[in-house]
Amino acid sequence: MNHLRYFAGRSARQIECAIVGTGGFGRSFLAQARHIKGLTCRVAIDRDAGIAADALRSVGTDPGQIVVCSDAASARAAWEAGQSIAAADLALVTDLPIEVVLEATGNPEGGSRHARIAIEAGKHVIMVTKETDSVIGPILARMAAERGCVVSPVDGDQPSLLIGLATWAEAIGLEIVAAGKSSEYDFIFDPATDTITSNGRTVPVPGFGDWIEAGDRPWPEVARARARLASALPQRAAPDLCELTVVANALGMVPDRADFHAPIARITEIADFMAVKADGGLLEGKGQLDVFHCLRLPGEPSFAGGVFITVVCRDDETWDMLRDKGHVVARNGRTAMIGLPRHLLGLEAATSVFETALLGVSSGADRPLPVIDLTAHADADLPAGTLLLAEGHHHTIANVSARMTPAAPLSDDAPIPYYLASGRRLKRDIRAGQSILCGDVDLDTDAEMYRLRKAQDAVTDWN
Repeated sequence: MNHLRYFAGRSARQIECAIVGTGGFGRSFLAQARHIKGLTCRVAIDRDAGIAADALRSVGTDPGQIVVCSDAASARAAWEAGQSIAAADLALVTDLPIEVVLEATGNPEGGSRHARIAIEAGKHVIMVTKETDSVIGPILARMAAERGCVVSPVDGDQPSLLIGLATWAEAIGLEIVAAGKSSEYDFIFDPATDTITSNGRTVPVPGFGDWIEAGDRPWPEVARARARLASALPQRAAPDLCELTVVANALGMVPDRADFHAPIARITEIADFMAVKADGGLLEGKGQLDVFHCLRLPGEPSFAGGVFITVVCRDDETWDMLRDKGHVVARNGRTAMIGLPRHLLGLEAATSVFETALLGVSSGADRPLPVIDLTAHADADLPAGTLLLAEGHHHTIANVSARMTPAAPLSDDAPIPYYLASGRRLKRDIRAGQSILCGDVDLDTDAEMYRLRKAQDAVTDWN
């Protein structure tokens, strides 16, 4: 596809953007926006306007042209003077001629409010905050469509990239066995020290070297052995499940395990692991969502947190030829892997901006549906009164893991969406191994996300 032709409309006008949240993603978008024809971003919003101003300065904006605005009037004056705006509240800039708001706070409740404000103001929304998308993505898309706007996932993060890869495969007639991503952090095995390093942590793994090559052993056996030997390292991550929840609600695909198989796999093994059981793999059937932990030796290339699909090899001669050209084909020749080993965060977000503003379409589904909920699961005994707070770089709740379960309306006996629980306290004791239910949590019924989720649950016709 010729992207310059696809986005030819960018030659005729500038698309004005605002970024909400100037952390890693937001700052990378601000930096790249300075080099993109047809797009500008001179509005930055953060919880502290000074943080937003610092982000603008850090990417090269003239400090003399940055105005910290505390009200709509000063924001309007700065805009009309051609200056850059730093503010602490999106509501201060919604009457400006901004077309696209990128929500990148990572804050579930804040993301809900910002999306609602932007939609009501007639703006397109690029929903970088997957935590919000996993709970209320379908209703946000519906609200936007009713106002002639679009809510989209973002190119640069895995959900949109995987949706693109999977729909490309369907368009060219490939049969998908699995779709997924590599986890955020590689498992780097050092045979000299019998250790694995992941996310800055190194643990001893005596005997792992015996399993670095699968040989002719069954793939489920290899997966079990590697998981056992590396058990000191976490092998499930809420962000991975959150991202694939967004994909599930866009494509209708689901996992066959609520917490994934998540094998520790070399890139050359993905086609073998992500095959159906009848073909020697881990999966119960075709069309599954899953993740893998990229196993590599020091100095070997990473999958870079990228996305993949595995597909059925229908014609032996074709896939033998492709194997000879270096493509990853299972050792039995029945399944192949096609990968996109990248996610460039804000550097590639402009394609989603252009799709929404120039073409009026989402980089994801036209109408995402409530197929899967990302729900909360207790990993330790949690006493009544425990504050469930998603925090840290990956916005995880201490001693609470995530599961992908069938979407269900909020009720006392329904599992609680993971990020709806964030910031709330338990009303009763929860035992390790239990799902946390809505009735277990002191929910704020006035919260933005809660009200939007109740609106989503009330929809009976998603056509």
